[in-house]
Amino acid sequence: MNPSPEANAVLIIPALDEEAAIGATLERVPRGLFRQIIVADNGSRDLTAQIAAQAGATVVTEPRRGYGAACLKAIAAVPPDTRILVFMDADSSDNPAEARQLLEPILGGRADLVLGSRVLGRAEPGSLQPHQVLGNRLATFLVRLLYRYRYTDLGPFRAIRAEAFHRLQMRDRNYGWTVEMQIRAVQQGLRIVEVPVSYRRRIGVSKVSGNWRASLLAGAKILWTVFRLVLTRPTN
Repeated sequence: MNPSPEANAVLIIPALDEEAAIGATLERVPRGLFRQIIVADNGSRDLTAQIAAQAGATVVTEPRRGYGAACLKAIAAVPPDTRILVFMDADSSDNPAEARQLLEPILGGRADLVLGSRVLGRAEPGSLQPHQVLGNRLATFLVRLLYRYRYTDLGPFRAIRAEAFHRLQMRDRNYGWTVEMQIRAVQQGLRIVEVPVSYRRRIGVSKVSGNWRASLLAGAKILWTVFRLVLTRPTN
C-alpha cells in the first residue's frame, strides 16, 4: 500500500530551538503524503518558526514549555475532518519517509495506533544514550507488569486515528506524553501495532538526553505517569 493524500493525515512536529534541524527535517517529508504539516513552536529563541514557515509548514506557537503542551496546541489547529495524526520529532533523528510504514496498518484497517519502534528497527550507534536505553527498558517493563501489554519502545514517531486519539483524553503537557498515550491506548482497548523504524543521531544538542538533569526529570515524570494511570481511566 502506498498512502496518498486520500489518507487524510496531518503531521505534527513539536519543536524547541531547532533551527539547525527543522529545515532538513521538513525537506525529507515525502511530498503529497500529508494534507498539512504543523510545526508547534514551543517558545523557541531562534529561527525555528521562521524556517518552518518558509518551508511551507503551518506554524502554531505554544510559549508554555512542554512536549505535550506543544502537541496539544498543534492538535487544536488540525482540520476537524482529519483522519490520522502522525507525530514526529523536529531534530532529524526520525526518517519522515518511514511515515508510510506507520500509516499502512491504519489505512489497512488493522490498527488504531501505530508506534515506530527503534528497538525493532535500526538505531544508529550513538543516537540513543545509555540512560535513554535503560529508561526505555524500565518504563516498558513497568507497563508490561502493570498493564499486561508488551511494548518495545516509547519512541516519538507514531500515528493514530484522530477519532481514537480524542477518546484517549490526553492531558500530560511534558515528558509523560508518549507513555500516557500508550497506556491510555491499552486502557481503551485500541488495536496497537509496532513497526520497525530507523533512528539516527539528532542534529544539535538534545534538551533532554543531552542534559543529565533534564534526563532525570524526564525519567521521573515518565515513571510517575506509569504509576499514576494505574487507577485512572478516561471517561467516555
